[in-house]
Amino acid sequence: MFESLSSRLQALTAKMRGKSRVTEQDIKIMMKEIRMALLEADVNFKVVKELVKEISEECKGAEVMESLTPGQQVVKIVDEALTEMLGGEQEKLKVDPSGFTVIMLYGLQGSGKTTTAAKLGLHLRKNGKKVMLTSVDVHRPAAAKQLEILAKEIDVPVFIQPEEKDATVIAKGAVDRAKYMLCDTLIVDTAGRMTVDDELMTELKEIAAVVNPTEKLLIVDAMIGQEAVNIALAFDEEIGLDGYIMTKLDGDARGGAALSIKRMTGKPIKFIGVGEKVNALEPFFPDRMASRILGMGDVLSLIDKVSESIDQESAARAAENLLQNRFTMEDMLEQLLQLRKMGSVKDLLRMIPGVKNSQIDAVNVDDVQFGRMVAIIQSMTPEERANSNLLNAKRRKRIAQGSGTTVTDVNRLVRQYEDMSKMMKRFTSGKGKGRKRRMPGGMPNFSDFGF
Repeated sequence: MFESLSSRLQALTAKMRGKSRVTEQDIKIMMKEIRMALLEADVNFKVVKELVKEISEECKGAEVMESLTPGQQVVKIVDEALTEMLGGEQEKLKVDPSGFTVIMLYGLQGSGKTTTAAKLGLHLRKNGKKVMLTSVDVHRPAAAKQLEILAKEIDVPVFIQPEEKDATVIAKGAVDRAKYMLCDTLIVDTAGRMTVDDELMTELKEIAAVVNPTEKLLIVDAMIGQEAVNIALAFDEEIGLDGYIMTKLDGDARGGAALSIKRMTGKPIKFIGVGEKVNALEPFFPDRMASRILGMGDVLSLIDKVSESIDQESAARAAENLLQNRFTMEDMLEQLLQLRKMGSVKDLLRMIPGVKNSQIDAVNVDDVQFGRMVAIIQSMTPEERANSNLLNAKRRKRIAQGSGTTVTDVNRLVRQYEDMSKMMKRFTSGKGKGRKRRMPGGMPNFSDFGF
């Protein structure tokens, strides 16, 4: 998502950043490039026209022309304009003052409503909410069963009545059950259609009258482009919306829907889906997304992801082992498992300020390699993990068979572990006051780790 737009805008802002003097001709050329980049990203042409006009007027102001760093001022203006277009400040979910919040999820078939209901339930549970899920989809029998399976996976209660054909009856039962179980949040997964129709809207209005929703969120598929804006306008006109959850932002869509929807409808994006797993849902921060698009990094999101994924006790234990020169295969396994929980390595690299898309694309990052490494270590006995010297040829062959890899893969992993152990010992051994130590043989070959 946004890859093409991001690459073009990064190249453009890189040119401007170093300019000590900005002329009107420079601004004119930049506006043309921005216009083309946004249109190619499938941003609504009205939004593009307004945005380009605003940026152009800001860039021609005295603050830029008379600044000591006009190029950087221009980049700042573009960043602020993108942030405003994406929604300005983050909009959080509303909480009902009564202590019982109902969130209704709408959307067309295939937009990912049921999966998103589970993702949102997990996110709220992690943030201290007692959540219940319910499905009022009486048109797709598998929907209730799918939600039940997902609810079990994320460890939250669910209320379903697959035999009931009246959605309002299920909705009323869900509210009563949630209150009885002292849940403070009920997430309602509604039925979808292939298109927006009167029958669907009537049913949704009847359900809303029963549950009295605090938040009405539309699940928007980022892959359908500008049609997402039309669907959002239709839903908002009929039933009123409070915001959006945009799914499939990890796909290869051009991103125009995300960039246009707030400006066209006036309603904010509150969450974004960035993968298929139940933990792949993130709060939407317009300023952070704008920074990512312009290649300025997203350190705050990176910190959030690390804080959420890293087991502090495990990290402290590993640090202590390093200081005591006791770095084992078990420590290496723990670090690999925590790295995998953080998601794709390329996605993490994109959050680092100053790292360009072209640089990331040039690096061959194989996330599957981490899975192989984990499988190999997990196929070892506790004694072998604690003492790699036990790994003779016979044991390595057994480990390769148990992990579905080759002996060459096992040998490579052992070599990586030994290189890391040596490196750790050099960092932690010796007192060498005021003297820089050079590691014999240089740094280990990190290409062996899959990148």
